Amino acid sequence: MDTASTRTPRPPVTVRTAAVWAVLRRELERGAGRELTVLDVGGGTGGFAVPLAEAGHSVTVVDASPDALAALTRRAADAGVADRVRAVQGDGDALAGLVAPGSADLILCHSVLEVVDEPAEVVAAIGAALRPGGAVSLLVAGRAAAVLGRAVNGHLGAAAALLGDDEGRAGTRDTLRRRYDAETASALLSAVGLTVEEIHGVRVLADLVPAAVVEADPQAMLELELALSARPPFRDIASQLHLFARRP
Repeated sequence: MDTASTRTPRPPVTVRTAAVWAVLRRELERGAGRELTVLDVGGGTGGFAVPLAEAGHSVTVVDASPDALAALTRRAADAGVADRVRAVQGDGDALAGLVAPGSADLILCHSVLEVVDEPAEVVAAIGAALRPGGAVSLLVAGRAAAVLGRAVNGHLGAAAALLGDDEGRAGTRDTLRRRYDAETASALLSAVGLTVEEIHGVRVLADLVPAAVVEADPQAMLELELALSARPPFRDIASQLHLFARRP
């Protein structure tokens, strides 16, 4: 038995990542005692990949940016896990041609579906790449938060446009191509045979309160963020939604 694979990652926990890491840690504990094959789609510089590799797992990061992958490689080497991290350059839309079917125990797809050409095809490729019993961690931009954020900042026209747009987009200058709510994101996963087990809000409060409030009592802020993350309606106004789903 590889004892390294029994460790769980301990990256710096912030209000922006705590809800996601809480779910991922439970999944790693579920598979304690074995090395997982992890695929991180759009994983960039390795904010999730390197801690997972440090916990003893094998991680492949697919990302379109050569600069991000170069930073990932350096980060993995500095952490002493270069042998457990593989960098693959490619777009999320090309995922089906980059990953072998049924090869991954855990797939991370964070902040990807908002920018790809065909999100349904990316999710289909993710579903095909999972082994039976494998899980996917999906993080997407929340539609409700974007509407509220624009409204409270006085951009009422943009808020109305975003609300009325089928894709949750605030006009042609919007930097994202689409946003989701719990129902639309769940439907993408269910359509490829995945069962959604958990939905959490990420950054429920972090993007609403002044930075000084967070800095004054970061532990209290973290605890409140986690307490609200799984509770509608608070969950549903988070800046991002985190869905955790499994292949039966």
